[in-house]
Formats: sequence, structure tokens, C-alpha cells
Amino acid sequence: MPVPSPQIRPLDLSDDATAVVVHRIGLAAYAVEAELIGFDGIPALSESLAEMRAQDLNWVGAVSATGELAGFLAWEDAEDGGVCVDRLCVAPAWFRRGIASLLLGHVLADLRPGRAVTVTTGAANAPAVALYTRLGFVRGADFSPAPGLRMASFTLTTTAAF
Repeated sequence: MPVPSPQIRPLDLSDDATAVVVHRIGLAAYAVEAELIGFDGIPALSESLAEMRAQDLNWVGAVSATGELAGFLAWEDAEDGGVCVDRLCVAPAWFRRGIASLLLGHVLADLRPGRAVTVTTGAANAPAVALYTRLGFVRGADFSPAPGLRMASFTLTTTAAF
């Protein structure tokens, strides 16, 4: 019997248990990215639980049939009417199981259809770069916000694929 796909649910970071799990997953996911890109100064790696909770972001999570949070996506509405994905994190135990695609698909098709979506990732984060490219995001100019860190920016102006 196939295992059901995780369901997308809003996350309430005012709930202590939820916030702790989101923070733990974020730290684990960003530690993997730091290794991939060779840069351990990713701001979210040093972000406290209180700092994460203070972010003015919208949060959704992919929750398994057993109630396990497999990953999350947080975004903010941009001044130009678009959507800026602030963070997309998958628990390492759930890597390569479609969780990031599921979360992005939900935001693009169900929550923010027809709006431009932007996201950035470490330019050397090959799995993330491949994901955004596969989903139709167009890569913009790379930039370097800190010495030793090269970031890639992506924009999706149509959500027809979803």
C-alpha cells in the first residue's frame, strides 16, 4: 500500500511545540546547505527561536499522516504585489521525496496564483537550483551579500505549470 503524501497545513509559530520543530528543521536543512555551498555564515543558522518567531512571515508545512513535519515554506508579500519566498526547508530525513515541490506547488497554485514569485538560494546549492529550474523559475543575476557567499536569485512570473 502506498504511503500517502504529506498534507499542506498552515503553521502557527505562536504554538511553542510547532515553533520548536520548525526551528529544528530549519537548522538541520541550513546546515546541509552550508555544507553544499561551503559557507557556514547563513543567517538562519545563527537565528534563535525567538528571532525566527518574530519574522513577519506566512508559514505552511508539509505534515505526514503520522503528524510529522516533513518541511516548511515561509513567504512574505512583496511591495510590488509578488511573493518573496523567505525560506524553504525540508527535514533531511525527507530529502528527495518531493516535499519542496509539494510546498512550492501549494504556494504557487493555491495561495498565490498569478503572482510573481521570487526566491534565492546559495548558487552552489545544486539540488535547490535544479528544483527551481525544473519548476520554471528563471535565474537572475547572482550576487554576493558576504565575502565567500554567492547567491542565485530566481523568479517565476507564471504559475501555469501548477
